[in-house]
Amino acid sequence: MTQNILLAGFGGQGILFAGKVAAYSGLMDGKEVSWLPSYGPEMRGGTANCSVCISDDPICSPLILNPDALLVMNKPSYDKFIHKVQPGGVAVIDATLISDREEIEGVKTCYVEATRLAEENDLQGLANIILLGKVLKECGFASLEAVKKGIEKSVPARKQHLVEPNFRAIELGMSL
Repeated sequence: MTQNILLAGFGGQGILFAGKVAAYSGLMDGKEVSWLPSYGPEMRGGTANCSVCISDDPICSPLILNPDALLVMNKPSYDKFIHKVQPGGVAVIDATLISDREEIEGVKTCYVEATRLAEENDLQGLANIILLGKVLKECGFASLEAVKKGIEKSVPARKQHLVEPNFRAIELGMSL
């Protein structure tokens, strides 16, 4: 089994962090993993995307051109990547920030108001993890236990108070 996940949005939305959580989750499940971040020169507000490959077999290339799963948090990334999802794949879109609704033949599209849900559930800044929870539900790229270990590994020591809110965010996304 191989899962190729592409996460995309603006810098500052936690795209690279969500990708790191997914990658560590694969490691915790004993899989082969690659994590390839890509971002513009801007610190915040520029584009950011991240390719994560999780596989039972060695990974030949970390670059993902046609993902099995797409997590997208802004309109420019939506426009760029929505038609690149593999047939049989899934696209998880933050519908709070992206109003477009396009159904792609052979691709399951999930419109989740993640930013709104994050605010309503006292999970500000965790829309990315809510969306990752939805990707986890749809694709099963790792076990929930591995994802929680991935969160624990990804959250820096000085921000350990954010581990529990991240757990809540991933579970909220899985419940959608």
